[in-house]
Amino acid sequence: MSKVSIIMGSKSDFPVAEKAIAILKKFGVRYDIAVASAHRTPGRVEDLVKGSGSDVFIAIAGMSAALPGAVASFTVRPVIGVPVSGTMKLDSLLSVVQMPPGIPVAAVGLDRGDNAAILAVEILSLQDPELRSRLCEYRLEQADKVIADSEKVVADAGC
Repeated sequence: MSKVSIIMGSKSDFPVAEKAIAILKKFGVRYDIAVASAHRTPGRVEDLVKGSGSDVFIAIAGMSAALPGAVASFTVRPVIGVPVSGTMKLDSLLSVVQMPPGIPVAAVGLDRGDNAAILAVEILSLQDPELRSRLCEYRLEQADKVIADSEKVVADAGC
């Protein structure tokens, strides 16, 4: 089965990683998780990436958010960057989306570990029909939730 590696720049990023973990568990996708800083432990980042058998990487980082780019520099496998909000929200977002030519990183919104995991599942589902089927079911569940929310709003509004 395919695997996702979640790498956080610091342990303070764990609440964002938990969102990704919840989605990966829901889909039965194996994952591993580690803390490694692009600036403070670049050798560890390289070792984690080069030693990984993962198909997709999720790199979660705030502030300068160099981690997703560092991860991408060590692999040709997909890397999904998750910028973490904090006091300097725009810095982490721009660091993830403004990669130089030739080293792309997919980017999701601030703190959207859940969307990063869904994107990872979409990537993995290209080679896994069962996973693709579960993803389609998930999308239907999401649509049903929106319809139920609409019906509740209409009823609460007295229409």
